[in-house]
Amino acid sequence: MIARRALLGSASVLALPAVVRAQALFTRPVRFVLGFAAGGAGDITVRMLVPHMQAEIGQPIVVDNRPGAGGIISAEAVARAAPDGHTMYLLTTSNMAAPAFYRTMPFDVTRDFAPVGRMVWYDHVIAVNPQLPVNTLAELIAYAKARPGTLNIGSIAVGNAQHLGVELFRAMAGAPMTTVTYRSSPELITALSTGEIQVAGELLAPTLPQVQAGRVKLLAVTAPTRFPTLPDVLTSAESGLPDYIVRSWNAIVFPANTPRPQIEAMNRAIRRALGVPEIRNRLIELGGLPEASSPEELGAMIPNEVAAWGRMAQLAGVEKQ
Repeated sequence: MIARRALLGSASVLALPAVVRAQALFTRPVRFVLGFAAGGAGDITVRMLVPHMQAEIGQPIVVDNRPGAGGIISAEAVARAAPDGHTMYLLTTSNMAAPAFYRTMPFDVTRDFAPVGRMVWYDHVIAVNPQLPVNTLAELIAYAKARPGTLNIGSIAVGNAQHLGVELFRAMAGAPMTTVTYRSSPELITALSTGEIQVAGELLAPTLPQVQAGRVKLLAVTAPTRFPTLPDVLTSAESGLPDYIVRSWNAIVFPANTPRPQIEAMNRAIRRALGVPEIRNRLIELGGLPEASSPEELGAMIPNEVAAWGRMAQLAGVEKQ
């Protein structure tokens, strides 16, 4: 009789709608840790999606910006957090690139996290200050070669995807420019628009507002195809660098050993948010390409991405610190 009642009880729980089951799994606010300052592409994306994700899980999701060390400090904090579904991390390509910059890491990105799901792809761009007399990537490379050491090219934070993208560009183009790093995307883009630096490698998303205002000029999108809302901006391949393809993405992970029900519930929350037409359209307007994945797809993607960014670091001649 007891066994029968237990089975009936379990069956009744399983019969509940997925949203109700999800809300039973999360019993307090969920802390969502980001490894960079407010205002960047990932931060903008997260703050758009969070209200819809909260509705799915029935608890507030508190965004916790913790910039520094290319996301290593924040990622380590989440890797060591309790695996109960109430702490999660915005995993990005910067976490994939970090092992190529550092000899030792305080965690293993392929082992110490439980994949939940990918959210958005972000194309990178090469942009310049409008006062620089170049209009194409080929013209920029020629200008830099004719004036070695006079141009500064900016990126954010040593050890992340944007920085590695810049170093790879310098190496593949043979362009003698000096790399200058900034703490955040807003700081980098401000430096570019004011002429503090002449060139920048950055994600398209945080660059777009300054492009639309005429304060920054795009030379190329470093993706296989042109961005849907920027049909006149050439790809790097069309600009003479066919092998220079650099793209970023972001995803959600929990600490390793988080129970499967919490993982599945948060994956549904991602899909719910990305399924809102206004959200999808706004992400595209902002320079992102929404594309959810399953936990398994993300889990298979992570080691492949770590290996790919490692190969890029070798091509760029990056020395580990």
